[in-house]
Parts: sequence; C-alpha cells; structure tokens
Amino acid sequence: MKKTLTSLAVLAVTSLAGGAQAQTVLTVSSWVPPTHGLSVAQKEWCDAVTAKTSNRVRCNILPRAVTPAPGTFDAVKNGLVDVSFTVHGYTPGRFVLTQMAEFPFLGDRAEPLSVAFNRIANKHPEFTAEHQGVKVLGYFTHGPGIVFNTKKPIEKVEDLSGLKFRVGGGMVNEISKTLDMNVTLKPAPDSYELLSSGVMDGTLFPAESTDSFKIDKIIKHATTFPGGLYNTSFVFMMNPAKYNSLSAEDKKAVDELSGDAVASRFGKSWDRVDDLALTNMQKNGVKVIKANNSFISGVTVRVSKLERDWAQAAKAKGLKDPSAALSEFRAEIAKLQKQK
Repeated sequence: MKKTLTSLAVLAVTSLAGGAQAQTVLTVSSWVPPTHGLSVAQKEWCDAVTAKTSNRVRCNILPRAVTPAPGTFDAVKNGLVDVSFTVHGYTPGRFVLTQMAEFPFLGDRAEPLSVAFNRIANKHPEFTAEHQGVKVLGYFTHGPGIVFNTKKPIEKVEDLSGLKFRVGGGMVNEISKTLDMNVTLKPAPDSYELLSSGVMDGTLFPAESTDSFKIDKIIKHATTFPGGLYNTSFVFMMNPAKYNSLSAEDKKAVDELSGDAVASRFGKSWDRVDDLALTNMQKNGVKVIKANNSFISGVTVRVSKLERDWAQAAKAKGLKDPSAALSEFRAEIAKLQKQK
C-alpha cells in the first residue's frame, strides 16, 4: 500500500512538472502606458495567443518597460524580454527600408496603411534582413501625423520656422529639416515635460498622442494634412530563440495571429484612439487648421527630394527597385482604403 501511494505521488509530481513544462510564458514589455492603444493591442494579441494555444502559451506583461523606448529592439534581440514593439526611427541609421511608410500624405487611417505596409515589406526579404536578430511578427504605422504647438496657428511653411519641435526620428526628422523646422529628437514619453516646461514649443504626433502623453491641455494649435504630414513605422517582434522553443503547433498559432493580423489589430486600435483624441481636442478648444492647397504644395516641393534619397539608400541596402516598391505600397493603400 505504501509503495503504491509513493508511486502515485511520484506520478502526480511528474504530471505537474510535465504540465508546467508544457506552458510557455512570454515576457512582454511596453514603453507606453497600459491604457495606450499600443499596449491594449499588444494585450489583445497576447490574449488571442493564449486562447488559440489552449493556454499552452501565455504572456507575463511586465508592469514597466525593461528599457527606455530606444533600447527595445536590442532588449528583444538579446532576450531581456520576449515580445515588444518599437519605433524604427528611435535608432537613427539602423533602419532604411521601413522609412517607406513614413512619407507625407500616405493615408488618413492607420489600419489600411499598416496592412499595406506589412504586405509590401513581407514581399521583400530585404526588410526582414534589416531586422536580423528578432522574429518579426508584423509591421504597422500610427495614424496621420499632425503639427501641434502651444504658440500660434501654422498656416504655411514659413510659420514652421522659429518654433522648437520634438520629433521621434526616422523620416519625420528629414521632413522637418526640409521644412526649416527647429527639431529635437526625443522619444514620445518625454513630450509632457518638454512642452510643459517650455523647452519645446510643439511636437509632431498623431492625434491619439495628445491624450496618451497627457499634453491635451497644453496644446493650443493643430494643423492637419490630408494623408498626414508624416507617418511613423513600427515593428512588433519576438525573441527568435523563444519563438523557436515553441512546438510546431504553437508556432503555427503565433504565425496565424501575426503578419496582416497584427498590422490590422494595431492599426485598428490606433484609429480608435485617434478618433477619441480628435473629439477631445474639440472639447479642449484646440484650434485645428486644415492645411490648404498652397501649404500642401509647399510641403510637396520641399520633400520630393527625400523620396529620391530614400530610393538610393534603399538600393544600397539591397532593395532592387525601391521606387517600384513605393508605388506598389501606395497602390495597396488606395485599394485597402476603398474597401473600408
């Protein structure tokens, strides 16, 4: 009897150990608040993975970021965290091809822009090569970029000079320079301190960021552009060793929830919060100006060189026909926007 009980106890412990080994925990980090659309979309993805794998894979979402935003790519690459997202422009010079998604006037909604970006990027293995060291789960963008400031209405290109603006890096930095803007490269979470202290007069952001980074009561003026003055490209990623540790069945589940599904999830989340923020701007009395044709033409003339420069740099990084890829990207955006 005693031997039987001992055998059962060993069996129970072994079963428990087997059950524990069967569950994979993904350590997940976000450098924006848990209520931010990015954090919400990331949690939705985690919940979907848990459901699709019947709880074999679950996420441990950390209460705070493991690193400041610019260090996120390397944190995932080096296994400090298993899953997170980053802005490509936060590490200047590292990513060239993804700047394709950051040019002016690409689209008015984040979801179709994100899905188009993900599709074109996945057609060209050179994009994956730029992300060596991580498993790309999906590419996406935020909504159309807006010029915000605390000082005066911005109605023409010339109004942009003389004010100090925070930008996030990447193509927006180059766009700002061609428009003779005085810009400083700083991560988005620094915006409240920079604006409230008067160190900066304004910032370039999508609408949602006025709420997310608590500058909705500080901003007084906003200028919008059809398709946005710029966009910002992101990557959602996983540590490759962690991905490779999954069973074939669980890898398939992750893959099915990645790619276009990730782009759509993050884009849709961004559109939702953009809409809320635009409503709050009206409540807070932010004076919103829509750029007129003259302003748009002034921007177009100045930034046209940037596309040529990008095409040259992208070709040097191995992309065979960057101009064709950019045209294909714009056509895909147009197609997806018509479907909405």
